[in-house]
Amino acid sequence: MRRRAFLAVTVVAAGGCLDGIDDEETPVDPEDVVIVEDGLGREDPGTEDERAYVYGIVRNEGDRELSYLEIEATFFDSDGETLDSVIEHVEDVTSGEEWAFEVEYPRFGEDAALVDDYDLEPSTGL
Repeated sequence: MRRRAFLAVTVVAAGGCLDGIDDEETPVDPEDVVIVEDGLGREDPGTEDERAYVYGIVRNEGDRELSYLEIEATFFDSDGETLDSVIEHVEDVTSGEEWAFEVEYPRFGEDAALVDDYDLEPSTGL
């Protein structure tokens, strides 16, 4: 089963200090950034080098440049049990820009072969 989620974002002011945030630097609405494509990929299946990963494209549909985006992928086995979660990020995504992402499952071989599903969760970061 493929799952989609909106990616929550936070605009970080120069210097990254919370004390400096004002009306001009408030967080962007998560609906401004959407995952437009995603899927589960594999390389070298059935070998000790097998790897699993989630790939996709996220787009900034808002009017503001984003200084920092995070996306968290949670990997599940065929029973729906959580195997692991990994966070990837990108900096400086301008309005209308797309970011191709890949979030790799952290283990290889038989462990990677257990990955059957994933979930992309909203994530924010400073």
